[in-house]
Amino acid sequence: MPKALMITGDAAEDLDVMYPLYRLREAGWEVDVAALTRRDVQLVVHDFDPNSDAYTEKNGRRLEVDLAFSEVDASSYGALVIPGGRAPEYIRTDPDVRRICEHFFANDLPVGTICHGPQVPAVLGLLQGRTTACFPPLTGDMENAGAKVVDAPDVVDGNMVSCRGWPDMPEWSRAFIAVLDRAAVPV
Repeated sequence: MPKALMITGDAAEDLDVMYPLYRLREAGWEVDVAALTRRDVQLVVHDFDPNSDAYTEKNGRRLEVDLAFSEVDASSYGALVIPGGRAPEYIRTDPDVRRICEHFFANDLPVGTICHGPQVPAVLGLLQGRTTACFPPLTGDMENAGAKVVDAPDVVDGNMVSCRGWPDMPEWSRAFIAVLDRAAVPV
């Protein structure tokens, strides 16, 4: 059974985590979740309210973590998923997250980013010359990282698949599964 790695943390968007986690398992992939520590992480639910200039946030599910970032052997995985929410803001500074992400990009393995997820490869310099989707307010950050931003639910750039956020999960999932099916996954 092929294995995928999901890197996340507290305040990750509930749907950005749970939808791909179950969709990948449904497609026959084993998925390990990695975070700063092995402690369960608190997911959040972001929603839009016409009376708010920003999105709202409530606690969501608690997610069991399989590995700390420091324990990840990236060569054991054939794909990487980086969900959105607020977690990418702080996990992107972890040196092991750099090591993990650089492995997937250097080996042209499938990488899926959702919503704020592209913040991680962007800050690591991995989006230079790439095409990505992202949560729309991040467009300037992605462009400053050297990426071309496309406002679409399923942006595919080689083995990288991105989307704007949880409303895009059906399109993103179909595109990501298609990339996984095409990729020569060594695991």
